[in-house]
Amino acid sequence: MKKILKTPITNEDLKDIKIGDVVYLDGYLVTCRDVAHRRLIEQGRKLPVDLDGLAIFHAGPIVRRKEGTEDKFEMVSIGPTTSMRMEKFEKEFIKETGVKLIIGKGGMGPNTMEACQEHKALHAVFPGGCAVLAASEVEEIERAEWTDLGMPETLWVCRVKEFGPLIISIDTHGNNIFEENKVIFNERKDSIVEELSKEVKFIK
Repeated sequence: MKKILKTPITNEDLKDIKIGDVVYLDGYLVTCRDVAHRRLIEQGRKLPVDLDGLAIFHAGPIVRRKEGTEDKFEMVSIGPTTSMRMEKFEKEFIKETGVKLIIGKGGMGPNTMEACQEHKALHAVFPGGCAVLAASEVEEIERAEWTDLGMPETLWVCRVKEFGPLIISIDTHGNNIFEENKVIFNERKDSIVEELSKEVKFIK
């Protein structure tokens, strides 16, 4: 059975979700990358979208205007951006906005982990290479904010249906699947390197 989070997301919705779980999203998803984070955190500019209880997507989508309209858009492709680019902003961003679900590519670090635990939020990974699939799960782009930033950095306010799969990488309990896997993989690597070294010791 699919685990589906619906916006507005509450703390109660997140308490039983663990790293490695797969979830989907119904409701509102807002694309939000580096420049929007900087405007809020470094410049103190209020976001034009209330993110309390919503989800953001670290993504720079390809969007086209609907034929015959001036302000209606449709999603063409929406692949994830590397989330670590937002690491230095995300702790304060979560605190300031009340966002509950952050989606991107790859893991995030200790600042995001702390914020997710303290303010009850999740980070999730959307699989790379599936940008067209993601676009098909966007039912409608309801509006666009900060369009002066250009297409990739605009805040595209999307209504989505079963958006995913989203693999939880940071949960509300202080767990980070990428950091835990690093330990496991490094332990495996040491023994493998030792065995390989025996086999190639003849190479000078």
